[in-house]
Amino acid sequence: MKNQPISIKIRNALHGLRIAWRDEDNFRFHIVSGIAVLLLFAWIQPAAIWWALIILCIALVLAAELVNSAIEALADHLHPELHTAIGKVKDILAGMVLLLSIAAAVIGLLALLSVIRS
Repeated sequence: MKNQPISIKIRNALHGLRIAWRDEDNFRFHIVSGIAVLLLFAWIQPAAIWWALIILCIALVLAAELVNSAIEALADHLHPELHTAIGKVKDILAGMVLLLSIAAAVIGLLALLSVIRS
């Protein structure tokens, strides 16, 4: 709803994160993976730019997972039967999450290599 106070908007957003945590296995997996990567970064202590990049990557993967889950839930609600077009949309969204996850992994490996080489 438009023109709500910021406190209500934040409450709604946090509620959405709780729903994703509760209902979406992939979201939980990405949260746990992100925490593991942050712990690894705390141990290897790369340069600040690598921290910024990996935090951005983690946020992008989580945001993509939220978009994927939201659109899937909406599509399933509006059209519960199997449908080719909806399947195509779901596959494309899953591809988006996969692509961002691979990019995040590559950036994480580059950060690790930068620490090893220095």
